[in-house]
Amino acid sequence: MKALIIGCGIAGPVTAMALREVGVDAEIFEAYGKGAEDVGSFLNVASNGLAALRVLGAHRKVLSQAIPTPRMVMWSGSGKRLGEVANGLRLDDGTVSHTVLRSDLYRTIRDEATRRGIEVSYGKRLVSYDESGDQVTARFADGTEATGDLLIACDGVHSRTRAILDPQAPAARYSGLYSFGGIVKDAGFTGEPGVYNMVFGKRAFFGYTVAGSGDTWWFANLPRRLGDIPQDWKPVLVRAFEDDANFSAELIRRSDVQPGSPIHDLPPVPAWHRGRVLLTGDAAHATSPSSGQGASLAIEDAVVLARCLRDSGGHTEAFERFESERRPRAERVVAYSRTISNSKAAGPVARVFRDLMLPLFLKKSASQESLAWMYRYQASL
Repeated sequence: MKALIIGCGIAGPVTAMALREVGVDAEIFEAYGKGAEDVGSFLNVASNGLAALRVLGAHRKVLSQAIPTPRMVMWSGSGKRLGEVANGLRLDDGTVSHTVLRSDLYRTIRDEATRRGIEVSYGKRLVSYDESGDQVTARFADGTEATGDLLIACDGVHSRTRAILDPQAPAARYSGLYSFGGIVKDAGFTGEPGVYNMVFGKRAFFGYTVAGSGDTWWFANLPRRLGDIPQDWKPVLVRAFEDDANFSAELIRRSDVQPGSPIHDLPPVPAWHRGRVLLTGDAAHATSPSSGQGASLAIEDAVVLARCLRDSGGHTEAFERFESERRPRAERVVAYSRTISNSKAAGPVARVFRDLMLPLFLKKSASQESLAWMYRYQASL
């Protein structure tokens, strides 16, 4: 059996490796003409995602590029400490959640896939596909095509495959936030390594952690009308944080601020599969980064899909089993993450209410045990 995998972000190479583990050949087709070595800021790979990577024997290579971040402390813009929560749960071998540059995660996973003999073809933008008998053929914008037994969509929140599979499928949903991030070398700010400080500021949301090297990794979520893009984002961000009781504005002043990226997620997608075609990862259930679960869900998908294909009588049964197992969990994470994103974009009145209620929420709804459903999930082959 051969699978055509559309997309070479994080989900594509991990899916290809997982399929190889159960005897399914895989080839990856990437729309862009080159890899994403310099794309994106950094992201969280939660302990459940690392556990899924461990199933594939790939987690240690990721850990070597990352910094451990097992805790989160919440603050108000006025400097009040609102509470603390765990960022994931420690695995049985002591592994905790880590933060990694997206480019490093991408490169590590992609290189490991190619080391295992998986071919990646670039400049292959999907325009259509069709099924004939027991095969599916993908056609690309450069005039080439490829044929396999299955087509697995790993092409992200704005998935072309999803639009072809179901023209009525919902489009990506804007969260109301633009995302920014950076690393300040030798910042000199005090901070405990391994702790994410999350600041619900007066106008925007700010997060930072300090690496063992002393470098400060920061990100910001700025409420903004979609498409309202200034010539220079830095002064806009500085103004958003300059009245908060922390050093966020100073960090931004000392950073090279790149253009912001609008944050999207997906409302429930009615059809995850049809015929020999299946949506996975962000193509099926994109979540905002507020939960720190986007990459982890995609890695879990890869492992579960491989198991379902191995243990089922055919692709139809495998896809149905996959969706039955993954949909409830993925949509719960998307909804949880959207709730957090909404709190980051709170207006003046809602902000006061949020800061009053957040300590109670953290105790009841964001404690280690209350989030066990998210972090203790074990994807297995």
